[in-house]
Amino acid sequence: MTGACLLSGTTAALIPAAGSGTRLGLGHKAFVTVGDLSLLARSVAALAPYVDEVLVALPGGMELPPGINARAIVGGETRQDSVRRLLHATVADTVLIHDAARPFLPANITLALLEAVAETGAATVALPVADTLVHSGGGGLWGASVSREGLWAVQTPQGFRRELLLRAHAQAAADGHAATDDAGLIARQGGQVQLVRGDARLFKVTTPGDLALAQALAPVWDAQPGGFAG
Repeated sequence: MTGACLLSGTTAALIPAAGSGTRLGLGHKAFVTVGDLSLLARSVAALAPYVDEVLVALPGGMELPPGINARAIVGGETRQDSVRRLLHATVADTVLIHDAARPFLPANITLALLEAVAETGAATVALPVADTLVHSGGGGLWGASVSREGLWAVQTPQGFRRELLLRAHAQAAADGHAATDDAGLIARQGGQVQLVRGDARLFKVTTPGDLALAQALAPVWDAQPGGFAG
């Protein structure tokens, strides 16, 4: 495992992929192909060299296709439920949570995240917000401007000491609290989450426009050293 010296104990990559992907409209999103490889296959391959195991949460009745080096479990009704199941399905000391729909994960970001988790126990990849931000006014008109100073857009992977994240999930379940990501559950308990600078190419494939961008990027990505065609 490359980068194993960064952390003591074992590390697992957990990929919640039990969602339906209705906004993309092409069936189960994790298995949508980009450059002849599925989004899930790309995400697994990007993480596998840096962890001891990869676990994927899938809808009930679905199996991993051949060629994906991971172990599958049945996911939950929500992303949060799936992550909690994945946490209980591994005994790794450290976990990296990653969205299958972010297929272009540079190795240097994974290594930087592992280093941050070793130091702080909780970290997430994120990018400083570059766009102008406004509130929508009535009728979809331009409302009040929002300062982007200090604002970051959260990406994945997110990394945690497993026991820390297990406690955060247990507390959220007890409180009936839902979050869009796992770092938010840590922050909710007053924990500190280190921000690791991400990459614009680490975008999430959610809409047909995102998929078109991914299809355009895939040949360039695959041709670079370390890419799937390299």
